[in-house]
Amino acid sequence: MLKIILSLLGLLGLWFSIVFVKDFTKHKNQLEDNSWVMVSIIGFVTNFFDALGIGSFATGAALLKTFKQSNDRVIPGTLNVGYCIPVIVEGFIFMTVIEVETVTLISMLTSATIGAYLGAGIVSKLSEKKIQGIMGCALFVTALLMFAGKVGWMPSGGEAIGLSGSKLIIAVIANFILGALMTAGIGLYAPCMALVFFLGMSPKVAFPLMFGSCAFLMPVASVKFVKEGAYNRKASMAFSTVGVIGIFVATYLVKTLPISTLTWIVIGVVLYTSISMLRSALKNKEIPENMVAKVQE
Repeated sequence: MLKIILSLLGLLGLWFSIVFVKDFTKHKNQLEDNSWVMVSIIGFVTNFFDALGIGSFATGAALLKTFKQSNDRVIPGTLNVGYCIPVIVEGFIFMTVIEVETVTLISMLTSATIGAYLGAGIVSKLSEKKIQGIMGCALFVTALLMFAGKVGWMPSGGEAIGLSGSKLIIAVIANFILGALMTAGIGLYAPCMALVFFLGMSPKVAFPLMFGSCAFLMPVASVKFVKEGAYNRKASMAFSTVGVIGIFVATYLVKTLPISTLTWIVIGVVLYTSISMLRSALKNKEIPENMVAKVQE
């Protein structure tokens, strides 16, 4: 069954790659004016952290905004499109090396994918002000979850590698919601880790579940963002290529790293970005559609 799951993931990755490369090639002479060097560095660093379990969405959003490498409105789409290929690679790695009960794995992967598909169609059409507000709140919640894990407020989990009954239903519903929130720029890792712990599963199981969920949902969500043009093409291409290198460096070469210190730094950056996003949303005064029509006339 695992071979079938991985084969489907490979097909999804191929489908996304074709759509993404076709769109990038079509607009190669209309790329954004951000820096190839800067977005490549951001892609490498964030994917390096991602493979270590720290996550890339929060750090990616923070760095893109801090270094002014993307318009706030298209950051959600950029994160989904840019990290799609790297996360698929991570999905292959972790679903292969860590065992999860088949029904639980398939159920949670499916629910997250459906949630992302339905969510992307809404998020890609939201205004900059709404995106700023959603991301500000989402990043703040992510920081709180990370902080709770660091100070020991979150449950330590159990030994189970699968779920059944009401716990499985809760997991499926929760992962559906987390999949939809992924399209708003909130990473699934920390919430999924919390979900696994609260349901009494082994902490190790969180890795194939969260990487697998993201690997399946991101191609579906990302294709919609690509078709809407709601993403930064240059940053996404850098994340997709240079970012993969960061994953292999973190996975295969790094033996010891002060993860604890890095996590505290990430929490600080995420909180800063959350506050910055919320302040921008409060200051952003959108022009009513009827006024826009008058100006265009």
